[in-house]
Amino acid sequence: MSPILAEPPAAHPRRIVSLVPSLTESLFVLGLGERVVGVTDWCVHPAGALAALPRVGGTKDADPERIATLAPDLVIANREENTRRVVDALDARGFDVWVTYPRSVREGAELLAKVAALGGDEVRDDVVRGVLAAVEDAESARAARSEPGPRVFCPIWRDPWMAPSRDTYVHDVIEICGGRNATADLTGDAARRRRRGTGERYPKLERDEIEALAPDVIWLPDEPYAFGALDVRELSDFDVPAARSGRIHLIDGTWVSWYGPRIRSAIETLSELLKRD
Repeated sequence: MSPILAEPPAAHPRRIVSLVPSLTESLFVLGLGERVVGVTDWCVHPAGALAALPRVGGTKDADPERIATLAPDLVIANREENTRRVVDALDARGFDVWVTYPRSVREGAELLAKVAALGGDEVRDDVVRGVLAAVEDAESARAARSEPGPRVFCPIWRDPWMAPSRDTYVHDVIEICGGRNATADLTGDAARRRRRGTGERYPKLERDEIEALAPDVIWLPDEPYAFGALDVRELSDFDVPAARSGRIHLIDGTWVSWYGPRIRSAIETLSELLKRD
């Protein structure tokens, strides 16, 4: 049985199946698209380049048998986006599976560098350098701030509302861009529900708990839940500073959940959005 890898293999794989949409895009942006032989149904960027590639199912229900027919040298997965069942099934079939798990923007940028290393000399180093430089600048700006930033509520789901706690990539995006994650450290009823098994990383909230958090800004991403104008209208009725000041924004969901080349534009765009507010 081959190992489940926490780090990329030393060899340079020629046939890669990517089960992680953001890393699928990363491979193509880095110039390694010709090595990709299979992707999930949720891998949508770059759209034109993916049109002819075999699909292996969703991120949660990828088909190990379908993946096996593609004879990959490496399968790239993610601990949060993919299921252990699929990873174990691929491991049992003898495939190398690299399981990624970045939980900060810095780790996301370092992961991009590791993906680039899969290609040896056949990569665009300028992409990695640009992302790492953007993270360095943002971290320096964060260290230099003398005043706390606005409290940001950024749900990832609704019915019920769910939002990120401290140990998440979304949390770090908010913080590195100059905000404070309003749901970083929940207390009271939300924390009790969390202990009952609803998940510490993305606790569920009721309306009164959101209002108690008093967020100054609300970001509504379009994935994994596709928030829209109706959600903006509903939240505008909540008794929170963000509603009273009109600081409720629909945003590109990839800015807060996709690590890779999009990190640079995410930092620039969201940092400016908080400053403009």
